[in-house]
Amino acid sequence: MTVLETSRLILRRITPDDALFIHTLMNDPDFIRNIGDRGLSNQADARSFIEQRMMPSYERYGHGLYCVVLRDTAVPIGICGLLYREALQETDIGYAFLPGFRGQGYALEAATACMDYGRTVLGKSRIVGFTDQANLASARLLEKLGLRYNRQVSFGEGDETGLYD
Repeated sequence: MTVLETSRLILRRITPDDALFIHTLMNDPDFIRNIGDRGLSNQADARSFIEQRMMPSYERYGHGLYCVVLRDTAVPIGICGLLYREALQETDIGYAFLPGFRGQGYALEAATACMDYGRTVLGKSRIVGFTDQANLASARLLEKLGLRYNRQVSFGEGDETGLYD
């Protein structure tokens, strides 16, 4: 199901058919370092992760992470969307892209569309971002979206990350 379109991208809901792509993306060393190890050893793990952790967000909150595909080829290149963090009672912009598609403006294009969608369609008055300040590319992207570093916060799992609002 297509949710958003930009000049170069289509953002659609993630389905179990995306298991190979999600497995590849979430096992990228940069994903593991900057976001975390999701423990996806194979496509079956990725399928379960999609079904149990990604898809329920669409029904529960009306939004979630979307598969970002190139408009011209339908090749999946990343994920981007809005996540509700119950522990902090915040909605944040999330994104991750395969290495070959970084540095080309795709993340900014997708995140801008998601932020606009969240504000205009979903009526979100506040959308924040979370990233470690050492993740310079992510911090720069959040700043391009108009967010600024505020403080360190914890998701309740012990690790702290930067809150941008």
